[in-house]
Amino acid sequence: MTDQTQRLTTLLDQLQRELQRLDLWETRPPAPEAFESLTPFFADTMVFSQWLQWVFIARFRALLEGEYPLPAQCDVAPMAEEALKDLPQDTEALVTVLKEFDDHFPG
Repeated sequence: MTDQTQRLTTLLDQLQRELQRLDLWETRPPAPEAFESLTPFFADTMVFSQWLQWVFIARFRALLEGEYPLPAQCDVAPMAEEALKDLPQDTEALVTVLKEFDDHFPG
């Protein structure tokens, strides 16, 4: 496992823990049709925290575990700031983890 793979895996684990701490982690996935969205962040079929859990985290774990090429750019933190700003929970730590994750992909 490369240093980058190990660090990204750690950040994904932190992201999952933050979603759980904020009570945004779900035990059941959205309906299968929700995954057929063509809209960025699946905004028409999922709330942002669902997309983080069921798409972002799941896909990055699969890429890392399969040792597939990673994208050149990742810019999720700005969307997180916008999508989570109206939640009653303090989402600052969650956004910070996403910023750290984004920093690994300078684009």
